[in-house]
Amino acid sequence: MADVQTLVEKLQARFGDALLDYKLDRREVTVEVAPARAIEVFTALRDEPDFAFEQVMDVCGVDYSAYGEVEWATNESTDRGFSRGVVERAVGRSPAAIQYAAERTIAGKGRFAAVYQLLSVSRNQRLRVRVFAPDDELPVVPSVVGLWTSANWFEREAFDMYGIVFEGHPDLRRILTDYGFIGHPFRKDFPLIGNVEMRYDPERGRVVYEPVSIEPRVLVPRVIRKDNRYLPESQ
Repeated sequence: MADVQTLVEKLQARFGDALLDYKLDRREVTVEVAPARAIEVFTALRDEPDFAFEQVMDVCGVDYSAYGEVEWATNESTDRGFSRGVVERAVGRSPAAIQYAAERTIAGKGRFAAVYQLLSVSRNQRLRVRVFAPDDELPVVPSVVGLWTSANWFEREAFDMYGIVFEGHPDLRRILTDYGFIGHPFRKDFPLIGNVEMRYDPERGRVVYEPVSIEPRVLVPRVIRKDNRYLPESQ
């Protein structure tokens, strides 16, 4: 496998201040690029021999609201169960919880980002590129379909699930949710019970949509604690 440190050095030398951030962790390289320069950088990553990233393996959306908040901390479990079952602001519990999640972002950065997983077959190396949308209300990043046609459905999925608009996409429509669906299910402030429910109405002879009839709740899973009977020193 190509030396990842060499890849980092080449990226820094070639793109300079176009890279807002970079990280090498567990032999994986992640760089951050501004939307205004994203197509310029992606084109060079695809076409220049030093990089030759011929394929985009995935494009996914990320919602960084409530980033770093731990809801499933289990190291210090108590008789109340896991934290998600008792923390009042756990997402999905109340309107206040939804508002709290919507206001949490990475300091100095936007709430939504598109993450691209690139692969160079000829050089046997991978690269992760992250592009933050500058506007949280209407997150927009450039489409890379013109560079990698395989990104078409990936970008449609990120649009459907997160509401990220890929400017320049030739056919940006929902791909997983139903016709007329309201909202974006993978956003942190989307209610866990959804907004509407559907059922077949025999009198009307069709499927109808109605307000959700169940009450929101967060279950407390079973907590398994250490048992001295099974510790090695007690055998």
